[in-house]
Amino acid sequence: MLFNSTVFLQFFAAFLLLYFLCRNSLVQRNVLIVAASWLFYGWWDVRFLGLLIFSGCFDFLVGLFLDKVEAPRRRRLILAASIVVNLSLLGFFKYFNFFVDSMAVLLDALHLPFHRSTLAIVLPAGISFYTFQSLGYVIDVYRRQLPPTRSPLQYLAFVSFFPQLIAGPIHRGQDLLPQFARPLTITGASLVEGVWFVIFGLFKKVVIADNLAPLVEMAFDGPAISGPVTVAATVAFGIQIYGDFSGYSDVARGLGRVLGFNVARNFALPYFATSLREFWRRWHITLSRWLRDYLYISLGGNRLGRRRASVNVLITMLLGGLWHGAAWNFVLWGAWHGLGLMVNRWWQERDARAALMTRSFAAPLTLLFVFYGWLLFRAGSFERVCVLTRSLAIWDSPPWLPHYLLCLLIFATPLLCLEFWQHKTEDELVILHQPAWLSGIVQGLMLLGIILFWEKRAVPFIYFQF
Repeated sequence: MLFNSTVFLQFFAAFLLLYFLCRNSLVQRNVLIVAASWLFYGWWDVRFLGLLIFSGCFDFLVGLFLDKVEAPRRRRLILAASIVVNLSLLGFFKYFNFFVDSMAVLLDALHLPFHRSTLAIVLPAGISFYTFQSLGYVIDVYRRQLPPTRSPLQYLAFVSFFPQLIAGPIHRGQDLLPQFARPLTITGASLVEGVWFVIFGLFKKVVIADNLAPLVEMAFDGPAISGPVTVAATVAFGIQIYGDFSGYSDVARGLGRVLGFNVARNFALPYFATSLREFWRRWHITLSRWLRDYLYISLGGNRLGRRRASVNVLITMLLGGLWHGAAWNFVLWGAWHGLGLMVNRWWQERDARAALMTRSFAAPLTLLFVFYGWLLFRAGSFERVCVLTRSLAIWDSPPWLPHYLLCLLIFATPLLCLEFWQHKTEDELVILHQPAWLSGIVQGLMLLGIILFWEKRAVPFIYFQF
């Protein structure tokens, strides 16, 4: 079930009515949330609903066992069991075909016979997100940073909460879990903010991202033509993926606000970052924090010296790239950002005068680095990366390029202008702080655009495949 679909609007309207009726009962409210979330997830493919339920029940019991056991060795074994089970499920569904295909290519290069398996593995929607969220809870309980919940109902609601189930944000237990144990509080301000986030998120997805998608596909999925086309398509994809993914996160935040929940912010104007480190504090914020808290720090962080810290950063980003998908271009994208973060860290630790000299160039250099990374991300294969990169040296412009650029400008400008306004005012709700007539006009125009571009067959969000 997609946020940008008519069936979801019907589902949410029915859910809101029932939610209002059971607003005074904590148990009934959580039962409704769990049941609605399972319906939401099972609508996509009911076969994988059992996987979501198993993951939630298993880690709930692990949390209780960790709380009862005091012996360090036994606690480590319990934690290891949770890590092995969760990552095995994730690895099987997400990487089985990747490793089989890679093995086939390797053995074929060595002229060795290999009978490829015909097992077709379907990737369950959102498995990367709810697996990391559940695993993060277990690690926090193991570290004694979070007391385990005694309510299986509240934990299942935490793991399967439908606004953020399929594509995040990835919540820490201490941030979201207590919200299922408190009385419902919905204010007029939270409703206004929630509606705004939903409108803005759908505008990013339906009007911006979905209309840029054909431009991106024409260049990335067709024959490589020339440098200008590749550059324009890469810019289009950078805006598309941002509008698509941040749009989903905004809708999730908006739905949460309407229901009385605070869903974490996942994007903070990342294209205005002035360093790569700052970019990763602004882009996919909850995944960046998860990788930092549970992977980078577990590897030693920066406690073992600069060289080891650089290695830890590279390993973290490589695994972060692989988290996005089972393909070598994602590994290359992770390595690109890992090396960039290493250089960024080294440069910022240099003489302050050297850093001052490059400050005026920091934002465009960061943007250039990030957008070449999007070329790696979108290419689809290592061979395609090479083809597209070589095309950058060919600067023949096809006759239709001006029309391509005009379409890109038309759909990108409204988003860039609004976000520039947010950046200058340092207020993500700046539109709500304007006179009512101005706020109403802006939101009305966005709604009009959503209605005009609303498709009967909803276009899936990009991050559903991860």
